[in-house]
Amino acid sequence: MSRLREKYEKEVAPLLKQKFNYKSVMEIPKIEKVVVNMGVSDAVSEPKALDAAMEDLKAITGQKPAVMRAKKSIAAFKLRKGIPIGCKVTLRGERMYYFLDKLFNAALPRIRDFRGVSPKGFDGRGNYTLGIKEQLIFPEIVYDKIDKIRGMDITLVTTAKTDEESYELLKAMGMPFRAE
Repeated sequence: MSRLREKYEKEVAPLLKQKFNYKSVMEIPKIEKVVVNMGVSDAVSEPKALDAAMEDLKAITGQKPAVMRAKKSIAAFKLRKGIPIGCKVTLRGERMYYFLDKLFNAALPRIRDFRGVSPKGFDGRGNYTLGIKEQLIFPEIVYDKIDKIRGMDITLVTTAKTDEESYELLKAMGMPFRAE
C-alpha cells in the first residue's frame, strides 16, 4: 500500500469525519481519479511531436496515454476533425496514489520560485485542476532527452460535494496550497 493511501486511511479520513460531522464513512470525500492531459499543438504540422509527448507522459505516470483527437475542424488553426492533437492518462487506485505522492513531494517543490499552488483552481463541484508549464519538474524526465518543453493539466476528481470539503481533503493529503 502506498504512503499516501495509508495517510488517507489513518489520518485524513478521521480528521475530515470529525471536522464536517459526517455520520457515515461513505460521506467522507476521497480522491476518485487523476487525469493528466497534455495538449500538443505542434502535432497538426508535425506528427512526431505527439509521440515524444506520449513518451514523456508514459514516463511520468507509468501508464500508456490515450490519443485525443480534434472534435471539430477549425480553419484558422489548420485543424481538421479527427487529427490527433493531444494525449491523456486517467489514473485510479494505487497508481493514482503513487503519482500524487510524487507530485506533492518531488515535482511541485522543484518549480522555480515555488510558493504553493493556487487555491483558486476548484470548479465548484469539489474537483481541482492544476496547470504545469514544463514536464521537467518530474524526476523521470531526463533533461538531455527532451525535444521541447511542454506543459500539462492535472485534474484531481474527488467525491467531495463542495470546494471547501475538497480543499480540506487535498490540504490534509499534502497538497502545498499557497496562503492568500
